[in-house]
Amino acid sequence: MIRVLLADDQALIRAGFRALLEHTDDIAVVGEATDGEQAVGLAAATRADVVLMDIRMPGVDGLEATRRIAASEDLAGVRILILTTFESDHYVYEAIRSGASGFLVKDTEPEELIQAVRIVARGDALLSPGITRRLIADIAAKGRPDSGATDYRIDRLTDREREVLALVGRGQSNDEIAGVLFLSPLTVKTHVSRIMTKLPARDRAQLVVIAYETGLVTVGGTQAHGRRG
Repeated sequence: MIRVLLADDQALIRAGFRALLEHTDDIAVVGEATDGEQAVGLAAATRADVVLMDIRMPGVDGLEATRRIAASEDLAGVRILILTTFESDHYVYEAIRSGASGFLVKDTEPEELIQAVRIVARGDALLSPGITRRLIADIAAKGRPDSGATDYRIDRLTDREREVLALVGRGQSNDEIAGVLFLSPLTVKTHVSRIMTKLPARDRAQLVVIAYETGLVTVGGTQAHGRRG
C-alpha cells in the first residue's frame, strides 16, 4: 500500500485528490497538510511514501518543505511530487535540486495522477517533456554553479556509467539507453542504481541536474524528452 500525504492550502483540491486516490486498491491517503511546516511534521508522523506537495502555500512553502524533507535522514524514503498550476513554474529547477522527484500539473487527468503516484513511489522520476525543457533552460540560464557541482564526484563513475549518466541527462529512458549502448534494459537499470549510490542522488530527476551541472552534458544542441524510465 502506497501511503500518500496531501499538502495544499486549498481544502477543495485536497478533497478532490483524496476522493480520487482512495478509489484505488494500492493507495491510501494518510494525512493532509495546509502548509509546508505541517507537511514536514506529518511526513514524519505518518511515514508517508509520497507527498503531493503544492509549492505556493502560506508560511513555509512547498519548496522549503521539500528541502527539509530531503535533508532529513529519517525521511530518506519519502518522495516528493510537486503540484503546480503551470509547467513553466519558475520553481522547477530549485525544487528538483532540493529533492523533488517530479512535477504534476493540477489539471492532470485522474488516471495520470494515480500513475504518477505509483511511478514516484517506486523511486522513478516523473518529468514531462515541458518540465524537462524548463529544467534544462533554467540550468542554461543560471550556468554551472561556482560550487557544489564538484561535490557530486563523478570521477567515481566508470566510463560506462558516465555514458549512462549522460544519456539519462538527455532525458532517455532505460530502454532507449539500452538501444544506444547495446545493453539489456536490466543492465542499464543496474548502472543507474549504481550511479545514484556513488554520487549520491535521490532519484533520476537529480541525475538530470547532475549531468548538466557537472558539464557531462551541455545544453546547446541537446534535446531532452523527459521520458520515464
